Amino acid sequence: MYNNTDALQPDKLEQILALRPEGASDEGKKVDNLENRMKGALIGRFAGCVLGIPVELYSIARMQAVALETGTTFPPQTYWKGTDQPEKIHYQTNVRTDYLEQNINKVPVDDDITYVILNLLLLEKYGKNYTVDDAGKLWLDILPIACTAEDEALQQMRAGTRPECAANFNNYVEWIGAAIRADAFGYAEAGNPAAAAKLSYNDAYLTHRKNGIYGEMFCAASVAAAFTAKTPIDAVKEGMKQIPKDSELYQALEWAFSVEDKVTNYLRARELIDEKFKRMHPVHTINNMVAIVFALMLGGNDYQKCISECVAIGLDNDCTGATVGSIAGACLGFDAIPEYWYKNFNDTVGTYLKGYAEVSLSDVINRFIKLNG
Repeated sequence: MYNNTDALQPDKLEQILALRPEGASDEGKKVDNLENRMKGALIGRFAGCVLGIPVELYSIARMQAVALETGTTFPPQTYWKGTDQPEKIHYQTNVRTDYLEQNINKVPVDDDITYVILNLLLLEKYGKNYTVDDAGKLWLDILPIACTAEDEALQQMRAGTRPECAANFNNYVEWIGAAIRADAFGYAEAGNPAAAAKLSYNDAYLTHRKNGIYGEMFCAASVAAAFTAKTPIDAVKEGMKQIPKDSELYQALEWAFSVEDKVTNYLRARELIDEKFKRMHPVHTINNMVAIVFALMLGGNDYQKCISECVAIGLDNDCTGATVGSIAGACLGFDAIPEYWYKNFNDTVGTYLKGYAEVSLSDVINRFIKLNG
């Protein structure tokens, strides 16, 4: 039984940090070969995301059917070769066929991709002491559309609500939206999970509360830890230390590690999630964070297997595929990512931000390196 009292699941940063488990450290570690790892992290994230987009939120049975119909192996060992929704438009920009193996010619648009660029711009414009208000201003300036929690916050701010109050009446405050915005803060504090978690907090508070905030802090910390961790799964163990030990999310992650011996394949992983989190929405933070952990257990030190197993597990699997790709890429480095996964990105990233329809991938990598001082 989870303890869901406000006292044990606070929204304020100082209270969150006070409830971290024993062993939580505020010290960072020096990152060896930062350029190679940063390149691995960003390319790893974008590839994992693009792999998941054509089957986002699909059931395992539906993914298997699409794989069979299109000649795609499953779990996917390549980008998808076909789709059952060819006309679906993503963020008013790319049709779903743009995400297929034969049509990829850049990193196409997605929220998991766009928020990386948005938070890079946030840190460059306002620095690492940015406020919730700063984040809100930037959203109003250049973020034209959003989903669920982000959309509600954006609409609130457009109506005149102060950014720090934009999530007060939000219906999606524990969904995955904050967690998918975390990685930029992990990149900006490579090797220092505590600093990354703290850096992500104001961004999370703009749209989320309780476990929604912890999801972003956990992901930011895990990504930062991955730059110095021995294995990707070690990175998430470090990331866990930056959230309240009595929170629902922490307890769910502890449970995930307690059943590691039962996580034998993607099917069993999903069964365990569905049994444990009955009736939980597939876009919730908690079940998706567990899916990330299970995927890294299955993938080990094999980048391709990490993202493949993650997408096969399902749930919000473009989001989890992106985070898994980021953690594995940062830990294992760019050299561990097979060329297939990035050869057609052509150094170009698409976004739906105003004024940033396309950005250079290599430039983004260098700008995150610069943020590390």
